[in-house]
Amino acid sequence: QVQLVESGGGLVQAGDSLRLSCVVSGRTFGWFSMAWFRQAPGKEREFVAAISWRGSSTTYGDSVKGRFTISRDNAKNTLYLQMNSLKPEDTAVYYCTTEKRAFQSTFTEPDLWGQGTHVAVSS
Repeated sequence: QVQLVESGGGLVQAGDSLRLSCVVSGRTFGWFSMAWFRQAPGKEREFVAAISWRGSSTTYGDSVKGRFTISRDNAKNTLYLQMNSLKPEDTAVYYCTTEKRAFQSTFTEPDLWGQGTHVAVSS
């Protein structure tokens, strides 16, 4: 059974930093591109960032470019999201997800999701 478990969320002030983690079990983590999405109250789920299975390619949503960094440690089966210069509009539940197909250089189709971790940024 594949499991994705996010952690690292919390309540911070504007301008602060947080690092989210997502540990994946039950799957060969290093074969799959990964991504972070987020969902704010009353809004649709939004793409945040993605990383290729090798970690050599990353993409970001426009709202987080230059502030967030996605990375992965395939030896630890862990995906990360470093979030700097946080803004109140970054408040959301953050989810990690796996690409449906292995060995894809880009993230195209989410497959499995974690339960999410809540990030709240006060002004």
